[in-house]
Amino acid sequence: MKPTMTDGRIILCVFAHPDDESFMAAGVACKYREEGARVALVTATLGEEGGAGDPPVCTREELPAVRESELRRAVEILGIDSLDLLGYRDKQLASAPTAEVRERLVRLLRRHRPQIVITFDPNGSNAHTDHVAISRFTSDAVQAAADARFFPEAGAAHRVGRLLWTTPTPCWELALKEKPGDEPGVDFLIDVSPWWRRKEEALRAHRSQFRNTARLFFDPPDAERRLSLEAFRSAWGGGREGAPAHDLWSGMG
Repeated sequence: MKPTMTDGRIILCVFAHPDDESFMAAGVACKYREEGARVALVTATLGEEGGAGDPPVCTREELPAVRESELRRAVEILGIDSLDLLGYRDKQLASAPTAEVRERLVRLLRRHRPQIVITFDPNGSNAHTDHVAISRFTSDAVQAAADARFFPEAGAAHRVGRLLWTTPTPCWELALKEKPGDEPGVDFLIDVSPWWRRKEEALRAHRSQFRNTARLFFDPPDAERRLSLEAFRSAWGGGREGAPAHDLWSGMG
């Protein structure tokens, strides 16, 4: 039986830039939101140092506002319930004050109270410094949120049940493997094929970044296949025995 909103299932995705959510977790956002879970998103920067499109869709000065607008459109497409923007500088996230980021993320964790948190792996998926930084900040905050001694004024302590990372091989490459579940680090393998069109729409909403997106998803002849699978590695909270599991809540009761 599919869960309902009364089950109180909550996923919190914490990423560095607008469009990370559409690359890494658009399908699971659609799937679990449709099954009754609540999905929240935290985005650390507006990606203002990224490209503006080819041909450009805006000026460099306009890019932060454009990327925020693109993100909000993608959130709407995916049915994500909540978006929190941290407002840190693109490509400088690693230099953000650790204690400040910790407190902001702890407040969000205690407000949303997710059972599952999804972020980048410690290598940032592609070694992007902002991806690495948000992975580090998120792991730190998840532990701090469970410790009532941290920021007692920020709400009751909350223990996350499962922290998930992106996999060493990105999902759009895993989807082309004959046996993607045999790849190292694939602890959760989620079929998101019923929602591949919505994932496509969300990716296309990030118009300023479309050339990079097209190179990975749309220029090759197998776009549907690339968009139909998402995978995650268990940082902690179970998921390795009998891997891969095909439900993010597998083994959580």
